[in-house]
Amino acid sequence: MNNFKKINNLIGWIVFAISLFVFTATVERTASFWDCGEFIACAFKLQVPHPPGAPLFLLLGRMFSLLAGSDTTQVAYWVNMMSVLSSALTILFMHWTIVLIGRKVYNKKFDELSKGEAITLLGAGVVGSLAYAFSDTFWFSAVEAEVYAMSSFFTALVVWAAFKWEVIEDEATANRWLILIAYIVGLSIGVHLLNLVTVPALALLYYFKKYPKPTFKGGIIALLAGLFILGVINSAIIPGIPSMAFKFELLFTNGFGLPYGFGAIFFVIVLVGAIVWGILYSIKKEKVNLNISLLSLVFVLIGYLSYNLAFVRSTFNTPINENDPSNILNYVKYLKREQYGERSLLYGPIYTGTVESVEKGAPVYKMKDGKYEVYDYKQKLIYSKDGQMLLPRVYSSSPQHIQLYEEMLGLSAGEKPSFGDNLKFMFTHQMGHMYMRYLLWNFVGRESDVQDAGVIDYTRKGELPELLAQNKARNNYFWLPMILGLCGFVLLVRKNENDFLVTTLMFLLTGLALVVFLNSPPVEPRERDYIYVGSFYFFAIWIGLGVIQLAEWLGKFLKNPMVSGTVATLVTAVVPVILIQQNWDDHDRNHRYHQIDFAKNMLNSCAPNAILFTGGDNDTFPLWYVQEVEGYRTDVRVCNLSLLGTDWYIDQMKRKTYDSQALPISLPKDRFLEGLNEQIMYYENPNVKTGINLLEYLKLVKDDNQAIKVPLTDGSMINTLPTENLFLPIDVEAVKKAGFVPKDLEPFMTNQMAWSTGKNGIMKPELIQLDLIAQNAATGWKRPIYFATTLPSASYLNLKEYMQLEGYAYRLMPFKVPEAKDGFVNSELMYNNLTTKMFWRDLDNPKTYYHSDFYLEVPVVTARLAFLRLADQLVREGKFAKAKAALDYCLKVMPDKTIPYDQLSANFVALYLAAGDKKTGLEMAETIMNRNNKALDYYLNDRRGSDGREVQTNLYEMQIIIEGVKNAKLPEAAKYQAMFDKQMNKANS
Repeated sequence: MNNFKKINNLIGWIVFAISLFVFTATVERTASFWDCGEFIACAFKLQVPHPPGAPLFLLLGRMFSLLAGSDTTQVAYWVNMMSVLSSALTILFMHWTIVLIGRKVYNKKFDELSKGEAITLLGAGVVGSLAYAFSDTFWFSAVEAEVYAMSSFFTALVVWAAFKWEVIEDEATANRWLILIAYIVGLSIGVHLLNLVTVPALALLYYFKKYPKPTFKGGIIALLAGLFILGVINSAIIPGIPSMAFKFELLFTNGFGLPYGFGAIFFVIVLVGAIVWGILYSIKKEKVNLNISLLSLVFVLIGYLSYNLAFVRSTFNTPINENDPSNILNYVKYLKREQYGERSLLYGPIYTGTVESVEKGAPVYKMKDGKYEVYDYKQKLIYSKDGQMLLPRVYSSSPQHIQLYEEMLGLSAGEKPSFGDNLKFMFTHQMGHMYMRYLLWNFVGRESDVQDAGVIDYTRKGELPELLAQNKARNNYFWLPMILGLCGFVLLVRKNENDFLVTTLMFLLTGLALVVFLNSPPVEPRERDYIYVGSFYFFAIWIGLGVIQLAEWLGKFLKNPMVSGTVATLVTAVVPVILIQQNWDDHDRNHRYHQIDFAKNMLNSCAPNAILFTGGDNDTFPLWYVQEVEGYRTDVRVCNLSLLGTDWYIDQMKRKTYDSQALPISLPKDRFLEGLNEQIMYYENPNVKTGINLLEYLKLVKDDNQAIKVPLTDGSMINTLPTENLFLPIDVEAVKKAGFVPKDLEPFMTNQMAWSTGKNGIMKPELIQLDLIAQNAATGWKRPIYFATTLPSASYLNLKEYMQLEGYAYRLMPFKVPEAKDGFVNSELMYNNLTTKMFWRDLDNPKTYYHSDFYLEVPVVTARLAFLRLADQLVREGKFAKAKAALDYCLKVMPDKTIPYDQLSANFVALYLAAGDKKTGLEMAETIMNRNNKALDYYLNDRRGSDGREVQTNLYEMQIIIEGVKNAKLPEAAKYQAMFDKQMNKANS
């Protein structure tokens, strides 16, 4: 078919246009949760995000952000569109790749294909690429500003380039393609490292072309060579080059007495000189392979140079400047991702392992007086032999993780897991639950979007619970994509052994091999399917090749190849059609704004010039986005407690940023450098048992006073906390004059705050928190200090009694209200904040999709809990009309039809009844009770082991309703009790 290439190019651009249209129609309008807010903020102003930083992603994101013009509210949309375009281009190159692989099944050149073969081949490209475009995981990443969409593009591009290189016969031209592949790999490092995982498979592809008669031994050598190249890039280049540069720095600065930077410059000159000499030598001696290898290295390094962005921008002290890689010390830590720690993959400790000794590890340097000075050493923990294991999978020391290990493996507390238990966890949880479940999600179907949801159970009987049936992420593909993919797999096994090995290796390296490498713990903060999107890419290639297999089978009955190819394409087209039909509603983010409204609501819970303590990614990144991009409430200083234990972040908190003045932290840098005061142990001193002035204690820490130090076994000294009882003096009259304490609460004020920290000591973030609080109190409480309501209980420093709830945040006050163990509610202020200062866009729009994991947990729980606390306080104060108004407002902005009732909503029933609105209270009770009763019929009549959480949740909600109705002395209580008893008996049987 002479014009095949033109038609193939045209169809490739058509699938590009289709996917571009779909992704554009469903793209997020603003910043999503998790890393998206951080990436958009950093792209907009070229700042420094968390390691490894994705500098190329940020540079391109900056270009896309310019399309927003002067409207900063559109910046997020345009950076999201970068992912849309990257994803559409991925589908384009995927189509061409499937065609390139499929051609080899026929073992013909493109112009030798018959019309029937051409139709089948083009149909394979369309079906396979569109099936991947509309698959669950890929579509999810395609419409938000995360690195995975662009990473998929680079993966698709390098795989296409490799198969394109394979068909080029002219050696000089083919060699240029090898250099192009190296350059693409180098560029991809500046986005994500997923692309690197394909290198061993590409080495195998190279071997098959160069050696037409491959052997098993040759294949193994080629694979090992690919693994070696991967190791060189991942270890010798990415962290290795800056590490070597620092060794030269030490020599030139500490040894030769030269200024900072000379050693690194000399190393770069030597490295470049060596490469240039090698290239000239290879040309002179006509060593082609050496020349190609060195040029490929050069182009990998050119792509890798995008990391200079982090170094350059960090020197400007940007507001977001994670790890502060503005000097060679921090730059090396940034590239080596040291903040994430290390874990053993081949041999190491398990969770029952005990530490026998602690040895000095690598030195830790600081820059002082023109030298690099060692001020500490990293700890190297030596574990007992019986506490270590080959391929340690059950390795975490987290109490939560240990409990889950024991539950999953059926072990008693403290019982040592066997190697069999270790492998059981790997196969059942890491490979099964955390990989195979995701693979089936994409190509079989998905039960729901609730965390840890499985595949649709086709054997289950009974009427689906209402919330499960209405869950937009309940997608059923009837196994069709999986079956078609297995057909393509069989085709390659039969027809093309080489490409079968290459694609299978790519599938395994980007899937199960990553499972082994990442070694995930028993619980994650969210689903991690996006990690394995590369594996799903290669499975989708098999889906495309399945069209060729079906056409071959049909050819036994339909003798005309054009007819069999057309029929096969039309029949298999049902796969992308069913995928887009099932997945559209739960991937359409066109009217979703609450992640940004949640951030604004958090900020609007704070008084002007406030300090706000936040916790994890979703507490912080949306706030960074609205402040950095939209310039919203920049007077509030967001202080992330997850980062407050790092010296670079504490330094940033001590600087003015936008409208927020520097935070009042008194400790000098020498007291919070990495490794210093990481944990201050409780060590009781009888002389201060009754308590110590926090300001005086902090002065002891600041002065490095020996009075609070105790020796360790190695002779070093560490700071301790001599008492659990702390107090802060309060100037009552000065606080009254400041005017932030309500008049009716002034009688609760005393001349000091006193509280217990407990006997667990304090970590560095808590030390800085206490310093900040103490210095602010010493200067007359000039700045309001807030704690987000989303923080874990330990982050409140046992100060909840001194906190006033004003919305989504508690304000620290210089007094406590008796019996207010969970803080006290300022009902007037909180009512005003919730009803007049907060945003609730499209939370009442049933067409908008709110993902259960992200939206129906922290954001909605935070909102409903705020209204619950407010209404409860208003009822206690006898303000029944206002309590009803608060509850009504909550149901108006977050109605059941969009945000289904939950445990907190069940508590609204008692409050409505107490406020005198019997009608609404009983309507809610009836809805929740009937809904839960039907759900329990489903879960308990055909019980599964995975249903435990749903059963407990439904029973608990019913108990809440019954208690509220009983307290109101309403006759409906008997009916509800009988309903509950019936289900409880079934649950216990």
